[in-house]
Amino acid sequence: MDKKKKKALIIGGTALLLLIGLSIGAGLYMLDFSLRPVNRGKDMEGSMAYMRQTYPHIVPWIDSLTRCQALRDTFITAPDGIRMHAFYVRAPQPTAHTAVIVHGYTDNAIRMFHIGYLYNRSLGYNILLPDLRYAGLTEGNAIQMGWLDRKDVMQWIDAAPHIFGDSIRTVVHGISMGAATTMMLSGETLPDYVRCFVEDCGYTSVWDQFEKELKNLFHLPAFPLLYVTEWICQLQNGWNFHEASALNQIKKCHKPMLFIHGEKDDFVPTRMVYQLYEAKPQPKALWIVPETDHAHSYRNYPEAYTEKVKAFVMPCLSNETRIGN
Repeated sequence: MDKKKKKALIIGGTALLLLIGLSIGAGLYMLDFSLRPVNRGKDMEGSMAYMRQTYPHIVPWIDSLTRCQALRDTFITAPDGIRMHAFYVRAPQPTAHTAVIVHGYTDNAIRMFHIGYLYNRSLGYNILLPDLRYAGLTEGNAIQMGWLDRKDVMQWIDAAPHIFGDSIRTVVHGISMGAATTMMLSGETLPDYVRCFVEDCGYTSVWDQFEKELKNLFHLPAFPLLYVTEWICQLQNGWNFHEASALNQIKKCHKPMLFIHGEKDDFVPTRMVYQLYEAKPQPKALWIVPETDHAHSYRNYPEAYTEKVKAFVMPCLSNETRIGN
């Protein structure tokens, strides 16, 4: 081999190694940016202050629960050893009706107290509000975007009868990432007492959401960075962005689901809910909330939101209603 060819090979190989190194470095940055962001979900005190300011009508309920020591903590351990936390509140009067309420990205259980109010104060349900991984009082070193969380919520569903009694009938209600978790969960084999689901502004898949954010925030295409980041996520967390698909999971769900989405949501684009609704077998219902951005449907229309949820969920939780598997 002459010197020129050898030099070209060395330069080409060096450039390739440099490109690979830069891609891996960028992928590691993007994964930390996405799954280990500055996490308001770890700020319990700040979260409570935010809820009191944003939803003042729930403050007397929170204060009453605190005075009566009715807002309680419980912990379970995941198979991989992660210690997981949830709040729970029993209904004002004994009932089988129970809501498992799942929070969103960089949120925690406290930031779902407005939905807790809906079910516990307005409808008279038992409520269970888990902190997902890397949020609240639950351990973990990264947000899991709903995919691993679906298994954790299944554990909480299994724990619910030990908290509220064996005869419970349950709705799972999530917002944003919690809605994606709810939909991902809905495709699994669940106990018969899980009767229905409410998803509020969830994304179709982690890939779709990250691809949209990569374009909007960094003006970059999916290739090659998102593919590299997905590969690193598989190595670090044991799952990838494509398999973490709410769209695929709900195709297997034959229990009732209510879809809620803000008309002007540009964080999880409103177009996603139409794809999800179309993919979900009956029974199902859809409410597009007018003049509303991401995750603010209850804040903007608390009475209408409560009535929509009540009208959908109550028949599902009656003793006579047993739809799907």
